[in-house]
Amino acid sequence: MIETERLVLRPLTRADTDLLVALHADERVSRFVGSYTRERAEERLAGIERQWTERGHGLCAVELKETGAFIGRTGLQYWECYDETELGWTFAAQSWGNGYATEAARACLVWGWRTLDVPYVTAMIRHGNTPSTRVARRLGFAPLREDELHGNPVTVHCLDRPVV
Repeated sequence: MIETERLVLRPLTRADTDLLVALHADERVSRFVGSYTRERAEERLAGIERQWTERGHGLCAVELKETGAFIGRTGLQYWECYDETELGWTFAAQSWGNGYATEAARACLVWGWRTLDVPYVTAMIRHGNTPSTRVARRLGFAPLREDELHGNPVTVHCLDRPVV
């Protein structure tokens, strides 16, 4: 579990199926990250659980510390097809504009640099997703390359491991 001033991040599990389906049911959210049927969400969450078990990292539920309300997801995900670890974030539309994505993603980065032996982390952002691009820039990411993820064009942003 990772805590920030306002947030609690915990590994996503199959028990979060309804939360994940609801998060992605909002077309303001799904237009850049897609939606989930219950079956697809269960498969995705099973994969996230495996990644936590096998790699020691994965995606997290993000909850408000004060109320425990689920407001989104963030975390570090290994993509075998790219041989890269990506930092991703997806938040409920009603929580946008409060700095939660930046706060949660920054906490994951700090945790990741302490925990993972990777030279850099990526952030794959669909074209037109200006708010996520702003979050990436606030975190220090810079565009690295153009690529494709699940058939959609993305700009892959990169952040090198800090030199200590």
